[in-house]
Amino acid sequence: MMRRLARLFPDALAGRIVFLLAATILAANLIALAVLGVQQQRFDRQAREDREIERIAALIPAMEAVDAQVRRVIARDASTRFARVRVESKPLLTETAPGARAAYIAQSLRDTLGRDDISVAIIARPLPSAGRDDNARRDRPEGRQRSSSVIAITAPLSARDGAPAWLNVVTSGAELRPGRPDARLFLTVLALSLLLVLGVSILLARHLTQPLAELSRAAEAAGRGDRSARVPETGALEMRKAAQAFNAMQAEISQFDAERMRTLAAIGHDLRTPMTSLRIRAEMVEDDAQRDAMIQTLDDMTVMADGLVSYARESRDSEKMAPLDLSALLSRLCEARGVTCAAGGPLIVAARPVGLGRAIGNLIDNALRYGGDANVALAQEKAHAIVTVTDNGPGIPEDRFAEMFEPFTRGDDSRNTETGGAGLGLAIARTIINAHGGDITLANRPEGGLIARVRLPLVEAT
Repeated sequence: MMRRLARLFPDALAGRIVFLLAATILAANLIALAVLGVQQQRFDRQAREDREIERIAALIPAMEAVDAQVRRVIARDASTRFARVRVESKPLLTETAPGARAAYIAQSLRDTLGRDDISVAIIARPLPSAGRDDNARRDRPEGRQRSSSVIAITAPLSARDGAPAWLNVVTSGAELRPGRPDARLFLTVLALSLLLVLGVSILLARHLTQPLAELSRAAEAAGRGDRSARVPETGALEMRKAAQAFNAMQAEISQFDAERMRTLAAIGHDLRTPMTSLRIRAEMVEDDAQRDAMIQTLDDMTVMADGLVSYARESRDSEKMAPLDLSALLSRLCEARGVTCAAGGPLIVAARPVGLGRAIGNLIDNALRYGGDANVALAQEKAHAIVTVTDNGPGIPEDRFAEMFEPFTRGDDSRNTETGGAGLGLAIARTIINAHGGDITLANRPEGGLIARVRLPLVEAT
């Protein structure tokens, strides 16, 4: 059943928006129609009461034309569940009570009958009978028992048999003013309609933005170098096409990176054999200076070839992610190198232990190689762990910070080039750290030296 209903749901994003908004408007209109139906019932009841008053008004001239005995018969027959009609020796009212409704009814009766001696009152509870008629309780109108207010009408009748008489009428149901709807009911309906529209709009927004949020998170992960990030191909037609395009792009980039790394690894590996042969030949050169220069050049080429293989291997690392205590890892790395470490308490990150250790180890080695010493510290910044590696070296010009993360890039001549590597340490470190969802930045210390700052997301507590 649900699948059949899902097929009726529009596939395109625009169609879904139109469908849901139309459904919301339809629901709001149905509520309005229901309320109008209720209001119409109340207006009908008011009209019925007005007709009842007109009927009673027609009784007055009829009673004027008959004697007292017939009057009582007419009054008894005229009584209904909504009205009690009595001919009594005492008036129920002596004057019209204040109020717009009472004045409206009194004036209507006066205009109809052409007389000014009619009194009307709207009272909050039923009035007692002016006489002692034993049938009063039996004939009390049903409406009077249920209504919180009643209309009382008194009109004098011409004397018959020498005794004065008054027509006393009590009719139930006078809560509504003529032609005026209940404002509180309309305000309640308006509030409910607004809540309905708001609720559906929130659900609609969540339904439409969820695929966008997943696409945004996947794009951020891809920007950090995570080529495994994929987007679920769900939602509206446009969102599925966007997800398919993103996933296809990720697959193509991953394939391109894999081909590039395989090429680099092959080049680095294939260079070793001819370089070994060249080194053997260089060892046979009789001129010492020329031989030493050739061997130094071959050593540099060997370092570069080994760096190519290492860089390609790190980019294709298949080590699995696992929770890792970053504090313990830093302590081991620093202890192995004999450097200062302010690790603090345990901070857990999702990491490939060997790969992340190699990345931070490269930063420490660079600090030792180019700055003479290294200081490592660990801190927490909201939902991230911050690792800083500082040295006391000459630093790097700020305009070269981005360049330093490119493969085969080394610092300026102020650094010790004789002890330098192939310029792949920072490139490898950034590749590994980005794959962990983190980032790495460089900054110069005011007092001298360089700061490498690594930012890694912490594992959420469960």
